[in-house]
Amino acid sequence: MRPGRFVRAEFALLVGAAGTAGFWMFGPQMMARLDDPSVFIAIFAVLFAVMLWLSFGVVRHADCLAGLLGEPLGTLILTVAVIGIEVIMISAVMVTGKSNPALARDTMFAVLMIVLNGMIGLSMLMGAWRHGTPVFNLQGANAYLGVIVPLAAITLILPRFTTSAPGGEPSTLLAVLLITASVVLYGVFLGIQTMRHRGFFTQPNTDEEPPAHSNVVPKSVLYHALLLPLTMLPIVLLSKSMAKLVDHGIVTIGAPQALGGFIVAMIVLSPEGLSAFRAALHNQFQRTVNISLGSALATIGLTVPAVLVIGFVTGERVELGLEPIQIVLLVVTLVTMIVNAGSGRTNVLQGVVHLLLFATYAVLLFD
Repeated sequence: MRPGRFVRAEFALLVGAAGTAGFWMFGPQMMARLDDPSVFIAIFAVLFAVMLWLSFGVVRHADCLAGLLGEPLGTLILTVAVIGIEVIMISAVMVTGKSNPALARDTMFAVLMIVLNGMIGLSMLMGAWRHGTPVFNLQGANAYLGVIVPLAAITLILPRFTTSAPGGEPSTLLAVLLITASVVLYGVFLGIQTMRHRGFFTQPNTDEEPPAHSNVVPKSVLYHALLLPLTMLPIVLLSKSMAKLVDHGIVTIGAPQALGGFIVAMIVLSPEGLSAFRAALHNQFQRTVNISLGSALATIGLTVPAVLVIGFVTGERVELGLEPIQIVLLVVTLVTMIVNAGSGRTNVLQGVVHLLLFATYAVLLFD
């Protein structure tokens, strides 16, 4: 590709790289002036706009890969890239930041609530409002939920009730079991998703609109596979600066600290959210299912082994057991997902129910 065409096609990536370099060099000076409301608003607006622009670039590359590779491989690349970077961020904080034993647990719970209630709820509502009762592959949804439910139970609920270690922290023996279970189950799932039962994760035949990625002109698999994580990387790097801005705003207005992690998680997950919403609007709800449930599964399957291994190496405590209120909300969410996935179709009511659960989670951040 000619340099001029590359610059035009990937201008968002270049702006993101320049913004990341700028914040790396001048970030401390700018952050020192946050007490000035006009400076705070200006920095926040610019940073948010750049990150959102990059998110659209990530979605474009994911759509191209979905068109070139077909489902579910295109969506799988997007999911693993997003969650993989999330894992890297958590690992970096554990190694270099202040001790926070509940960091991984709270992050996983936030991601689960965002994707299983917010993302999929809004997708259900948008898709059903436009297409009536969008269809998806019931076998694929059941395969996701058949792994998500036991993994969530043994990694995020069980440690709260064991007594061999305090405060939701798994014992050494239980930690080894959780690492093994997460790696084995996620590995087997990837095997059936990409090889043995790939058809479970493809859109059932419909006479509706073409796939969401049909209007994208792809280049090559290698090009988009390289540019997707490169475009996503500035989002992650800039999210650290965004986190500082959000924390400053939270302290200034007296909002709860948990709101900061929620806002940053929303920004990091924005590429997947945009792709899921676009697929729902084009009546390709199986892609929405692959993105949402795939993110939930990858969050547990990749994060739990990583943080427990780092905990072993560094001696850091890792708390995985959720608090009682969080357990109730997680169980209700999983049960609702199982019920709503039972027909292979979705409707407006199901979307409203999931959005209500998401609203409940958001309210509990302040209560």
